[in-house]
Amino acid sequence: MKNQKREPQQTYSNIILDSIADGVFTVDENMRITSFNRAAEEITGIKKEEAIGQFCFEVLRANICEKSCALKCSLKTGKQTIDRHVTILRSNGKEIPVSVSTSILKNEKGKFVGGVESFRDLSTIEELKKEIKKSYTFEDIVAKNHKMLQIFDTLPIISQSESTVLIQGGSGTGKELFARAVHRLSGRKNGPFVAINCGALPDTLLESELFGYVKGAFTDAKRDKPGRFALAKGGSIFLDEVESLPLSVQVKLLRVLQEREFEPLGGTAVVKADVRLIAATKEDLSKLVKKNVFRDDLFYRLNVVKIYLPPLAKRREDIPLLVNYFIERFNKRMEKSIAGTSSDVMELLMQYDYPGNVRELENIIEHCCVMCQGTEIGLKHLPPELHVMEKEVSRENLEKSLPPFQASERKLIFDILEKNNWSKVKTAKELKLHRATLYRKMKKYNLD
Repeated sequence: MKNQKREPQQTYSNIILDSIADGVFTVDENMRITSFNRAAEEITGIKKEEAIGQFCFEVLRANICEKSCALKCSLKTGKQTIDRHVTILRSNGKEIPVSVSTSILKNEKGKFVGGVESFRDLSTIEELKKEIKKSYTFEDIVAKNHKMLQIFDTLPIISQSESTVLIQGGSGTGKELFARAVHRLSGRKNGPFVAINCGALPDTLLESELFGYVKGAFTDAKRDKPGRFALAKGGSIFLDEVESLPLSVQVKLLRVLQEREFEPLGGTAVVKADVRLIAATKEDLSKLVKKNVFRDDLFYRLNVVKIYLPPLAKRREDIPLLVNYFIERFNKRMEKSIAGTSSDVMELLMQYDYPGNVRELENIIEHCCVMCQGTEIGLKHLPPELHVMEKEVSRENLEKSLPPFQASERKLIFDILEKNNWSKVKTAKELKLHRATLYRKMKKYNLD
């Protein structure tokens, strides 16, 4: 009789589970599957009859099964997992991206009897993301800023010519990425791409590094050594921080651009320069020409096709794209499943000025990915310099929400506290306030 009473309840629960679009299965204490709904069958390609009684890792074959199983973690800690992004392997061998949520199961007496996992197929969403990413990605460059998209449009045209390219942008804006893109889109793509940072080498070594030397050119020259121009034969050479070149080397570089030839240090034979030159600078070369630290004739030879890369602070709409791009990259490198950032983290990242540009944002996200052990990057995962800004943003937001008089009073108290190194005694004296009044106002304005 008891079994007969349970049958309708069991039927109702099956009907409810089978009507859910998400895959759902339950396991016992030993991680063996005890129920498997219709959506789980469709997503995995495995029938319920085949799944029940199997270990869940034998059915889902997810990329986290061996090291960091979400369901096993819930069974151990009693804590839920919500929307963890993982990849499962379908019965036909196809990888399916899913978001997983897990929880423990208890009977009516509160005794632990197993766990439940739901998983949602993200294939359509991921395909849509890929389509969007194609619109905003060029080679390894991610952007949707209109100025950057204009560069994307012209880069294939620029690349097909043999003209010298000058890329101007601050440190960390991705100048070498653009140089590599020009090379890969050019007719020289099968040739070498040789990069050298002119600012990283002392003046005494630059000439020999660029043009090479012959045996006996100086005391330690025991044999001939080819320079970077020789090594880049048939391809492209990228000179970063070209503004650092000494005037003596600028003369030789000018000859390469005019005559397409150079002489190795200590040599007499002329070597043909079969290379395409791509130069980069973080300075305005025209201003250096006026200061007589950069040759005007070399500047005109370099400034044939110019690409200007705006700083990240001038293209803030690219920040969310870049954040997601870097999270994906570090997820693969660190074998993590971080889905994204919290809204307050993204708000903070959108307001930061990034003196180090895209490279600094990449370093911030790498730090966050190292510190984050869950699926979402929070404020506590940010590097220390961002925590200072977090307080400043909170202060500014609070001041904006206050009536004008209170906002002015709060700013005055804050400025005097800062001036007096947060000494309440000195601040109260300077403001001619009783100390208790100052404490009360500090509490009111959240100045602690």
